[in-house]
Amino acid sequence: MDFDTVAGELYGGDLAEFVTARNAAAKAAKAEGDAELAAKIRELRKPTTAAAIVNRLAREDAAELRELAELGDELRDAHTRLAGDELRALTRRRGELVRRIVHGLPSMSDTVSREVEATLEAVAADPDTAALALAGRLTSVAHQDTDQWFTLAASAPASTGERSAKLVEKAEPAKPKKDHRREEADRKERERARAERERLRKEAAELAKERAVAERDLVRTERAAEQATARVEDLRTRLAEAEERAERATAEFEQAKETYERADAAAEEARKAAEAR
Repeated sequence: MDFDTVAGELYGGDLAEFVTARNAAAKAAKAEGDAELAAKIRELRKPTTAAAIVNRLAREDAAELRELAELGDELRDAHTRLAGDELRALTRRRGELVRRIVHGLPSMSDTVSREVEATLEAVAADPDTAALALAGRLTSVAHQDTDQWFTLAASAPASTGERSAKLVEKAEPAKPKKDHRREEADRKERERARAERERLRKEAAELAKERAVAERDLVRTERAAEQATARVEDLRTRLAEAEERAERATAEFEQAKETYERADAAAEEARKAAEAR
C-alpha cells in the first residue's frame, strides 16, 4: 500500500463513501504496521461537492481544464506586462470557457453551480489549484495551499500535454519563490471576478423578481380570461335557449292565429246563413 495509490482511489471514488473508505484505508495501513502512512491517509480531506465535480471532470475529460490552466498562465503574464487590452480579452475568454464547462456538466443546484464556477476560476487564477485539479485531487479552493504534501504521481490522471505536466511539477512540496507583484495582480483579478459574480447574482435576483411578478400577472389574466370565456359561454347558452323559446312562441302564435281565423270565418258564415232565413 502506498499513499499516492490510496489518495488516487479515494479522490476518484464515490464522494458519499469518501470518509468510510479513507478510514478503512488508514486502518489497513496501521494494521500493516505503517503508522506514518495511516496518519497521512487520515489527514486526507473529503472534497467539497464542487471540488469532486472538477476532480471527476479531470478524470473523464481534462482538455478544457488544461485549457483553463493555460489561460491562467497567459492572464498572469498579461498582468505582469500590464497589457490591458490583452488582459481584457483573456478575461472574457476565461469567463466564456468557465461558462462553457459549467454548461456541459450534469444538472446541479444553483449553489453548487456557483461553487463549481468559483472553483474553475480558481484553477485559472492559481497554478497550485490548477495542478491539484488536473491531478483530480482538489479538496476545495479555500484549502488548496495546504495540500503541498501531495506527490501527485502514481494515481494522477494521465496527462496528454506538456502544459499539464508542468502544472503537476508546480504542485511538488518545494515552494516557488513568491512574486509579490503577480500575487497582487492575481488578488485584484480575483476581486474583480468576485465583484462580477456578485453583480450577476444581483441581476439574476432582480430578473427572478420580475419573472415572479410577470408570472402572477399571467396567472391573474389567465384566470380573468377563463372567467370571461365561461361568462360568454353562459350567455351563448342562455341566448340559444331564448331563441328556442321565441321560435316556439312564434309557432304557437301562428297556430292560434290560424285557429282564430277559421273560427271567425265559420262564425261569419253562420251569421250570414241566419240572416238569409
